[in-house]
Amino acid sequence: MYVYLMASKPNGVLYAGVTRDPRKRAWEHKNGIGSAFTKRYFVQRLVWLREFDTPLEAIAFEKKLKRWPRAQKIELIKEVNPNWDDLYETLNH
Repeated sequence: MYVYLMASKPNGVLYAGVTRDPRKRAWEHKNGIGSAFTKRYFVQRLVWLREFDTPLEAIAFEKKLKRWPRAQKIELIKEVNPNWDDLYETLNH
């Protein structure tokens, strides 16, 4: 299971989610079928991704992440993706 963060642009609107298939889920967001929120705000850039051993761990971290202040989420992204690159292109096709 994976927890991920999508962004509309660097320092833009953020969206946190959990999925078994990050490539498929990011594709859904990019094509406007990921969620109403991401479609409305054009949140299409996969900027952060972390794998967890179990679904329970992933869901627990996602809930925790959603309660973090925005600045803390941005720092998490910058630690591994300082240029806010779209990580979708790095996933196996």
